[in-house]
Amino acid sequence: MLDQVNFADEAAGHPPAELEAAFDPLVDRRPEGGEEASRAAVPSASENSALDHRIRAAQLPRADELDAHLTGLHSDARAAISTTARAILKRDTLTAQQCAVLVEPFVGRAHVPAQGE
Repeated sequence: MLDQVNFADEAAGHPPAELEAAFDPLVDRRPEGGEEASRAAVPSASENSALDHRIRAAQLPRADELDAHLTGLHSDARAAISTTARAILKRDTLTAQQCAVLVEPFVGRAHVPAQGE
């Protein structure tokens, strides 16, 4: 679980504009397999709970800052970070295309470990 925790911690500290720029492509990719990939990247209840808690704890103090940049960005950023972190966690069970569609919005913005890394 270390890879997705490191990713989530790093991504949670990104400037609002970078988080906005990562969220939009995730939404755009839903019809291109993103929705199916997201359903395939479901962690166990305990994994999801731990990851969700970590992301929420990192994002909650920034809620006003993020929402001042763009209304709803606090929620959008949390969703984007969570979606990508879940893909990193479950990358061994995803196809290469499924993993790519979920992690590519953060490639170049945060360290996204490759499959097998």
